[in-house]
Amino acid sequence: MGILVQKFGGTSLSTPEARQLVLGHVKRELEQNVQLVVVVSAMGRKGEPYATDTLLDWAASNGDSLPKRERDLLLCCGEIISAATLCSLMEKEGIPATVLTGAQAGFVTDDQYGNARILDIKPDRIVEELNQGRVVIVTGFQGQTANGDMTTLGRGGSDTSATALGAALHADMVDIYTDVNGILTADPRIVENAKPLSHVSYTEICNMAHQGAKVIHPRAVEIAMQANIPVRVRSTFSEGEGTLVTHPEGFKDVEADIVDRFVTGIAYVGNVTQITVVLKPGLEHLQLKVFKAMAEHGISVDFINVTPSGAVYTVSDQDGSKAVEVLNNLGLEPKILAGCAKVSVIGGGINGVPGIMATIVEALADSDVQILQSADSNTTIWVLVKKDDMVQAVRALHNKFELHQ
Repeated sequence: MGILVQKFGGTSLSTPEARQLVLGHVKRELEQNVQLVVVVSAMGRKGEPYATDTLLDWAASNGDSLPKRERDLLLCCGEIISAATLCSLMEKEGIPATVLTGAQAGFVTDDQYGNARILDIKPDRIVEELNQGRVVIVTGFQGQTANGDMTTLGRGGSDTSATALGAALHADMVDIYTDVNGILTADPRIVENAKPLSHVSYTEICNMAHQGAKVIHPRAVEIAMQANIPVRVRSTFSEGEGTLVTHPEGFKDVEADIVDRFVTGIAYVGNVTQITVVLKPGLEHLQLKVFKAMAEHGISVDFINVTPSGAVYTVSDQDGSKAVEVLNNLGLEPKILAGCAKVSVIGGGINGVPGIMATIVEALADSDVQILQSADSNTTIWVLVKKDDMVQAVRALHNKFELHQ
């Protein structure tokens, strides 16, 4: 009997109607004679009573001085409420179920409260409950330090919980349920004809997630890839198969599609600031001083181009002023361009293929979108554009590479 891990996000649990759909997915899989582990997030989104952001707002409105350790204690409540609610509904339907917190499920983490890293998983209790014929409901997003303190795993933590459990339990599959029917070629909010993908590789979806696609967290994909556990991204609100995420050799009967599909999708990240620093006479090791200063002040840098004459890179808009202050204190006069966006063309088939960059430049030129900066890797080509041009850039590239077909 194989093990299946299902993860349900906040929108999948936020209403009575949605929770009934969750029960339907649970029943369907149990009919296939699998052992089932269900990982849950906190219910709903900001403003709804038990959502993570709502709990954060509650802490802010009551002194706004909660230490990180105690804040994690508060945030763990959201997933516990979801798990207990789902357990009650399962038991009413005659499905034996057990709720385990992240700690009880065996998650051991470091003590970086709010963004803890998983150090080990000891799933003995889960296996014991599964062998007794019970569905095990695990609170996602959380774990416990070696000293017994509760921790949370940061944004996307429930996805990470699910794939980490899949790896620890040697599961046959991890199903990530969300409010969209799988992974699409672009954000459907801005590209109306974005197309669901039946298959993507770990590398492709990891790059899409890192570059702004929010369907699944990149840490979760990386764990699944290391353990070679296939993942399906599915919709709670349909019976579709969604998108299978695995190694290319795991794809079946789609070899022609994989060969022909140079580009998989278009992703974007808005609200970034471009910083250009030019080497001044007499100032040695400029690049080292710049990036060391950014690191010392906790400023994350991205989209880095280093040349003998200086450096160009990006930071988030919210870090822009701080970055300028740091550079000014070094005696530098950086050139700043706020309000930019990073648009990414992602595909496992673009490496070594002539003409991909030319196609990108042509698509953006035809749409009067100026390229401010570019970079590439084996599976991704990035361009920096003005944020006002971001939507047009995404649509132009999606259309140029015919991803709607």
